[in-house]
Amino acid sequence: MSAQGGSTSARVIVDLHCHTNASFDSLSNPLAVVRAAATRGITHLAITDHDRVDGAQRARDARVPGITVLVGAEVRTREGDLIALFIEQPITAGLPVREAIAAIRAQGGLVGIPHPFDGWRSSLLAGSADEELLAHVDWIEGWNARLVAPGGNQRAAELAAAHGIPAVASSDAHTILEVGGAATAMSGDLSTPAGLRTALRGDREMIMGRGSLVARLITPVAKVVNAARNNRRIPAGSRFGEPR
Repeated sequence: MSAQGGSTSARVIVDLHCHTNASFDSLSNPLAVVRAAATRGITHLAITDHDRVDGAQRARDARVPGITVLVGAEVRTREGDLIALFIEQPITAGLPVREAIAAIRAQGGLVGIPHPFDGWRSSLLAGSADEELLAHVDWIEGWNARLVAPGGNQRAAELAAAHGIPAVASSDAHTILEVGGAATAMSGDLSTPAGLRTALRGDREMIMGRGSLVARLITPVAKVVNAARNNRRIPAGSRFGEPR
């Protein structure tokens, strides 16, 4: 891994974007993900499955020693993806982005922008930066370990710096192999929204690893396997757990 930032003395290490088999494109058992993260030095892991929180809740409630699980979701909006943290109910998929942010805030949650310039995925800023929208987010992924588009991470980090928004590095892990491959070192109590927001505004160090090609090749297989198990992407206008 390469790093960017200052000293990591007496800091915690957090990965704010990770998937489990509650996502339609991952086969990773939630407890296995958390145990792998703890083994690799991650102290706080946000599990952010696509439009679902049940995998994260199972992992949190297992109380694996040495690591704190933050419950969240990768929320698909009409304009692109968001990361929601500190929510207990899933957000309806496919809402307009400002409605999705309002729904996250209504639960007391925090909002981040993942892989903002990845043209291969549902990226919120792939077209152009929305100045008004940026005022409503708590962080931007300045480094996403799965991002393939050349220069995408650099553009994201520069955008965050230009607007005074904290930048973080995240693994976006969809396999056990990737867990903890990128993360952010910071100081503070990350177990509450207020604590994480304060820590994000403090000194941070991005630990910038890359996801392996082998791990990416597993994703199409995971989609097929999960489809056979009736675990598919949540349709726009639906919320996980509600009749479709």
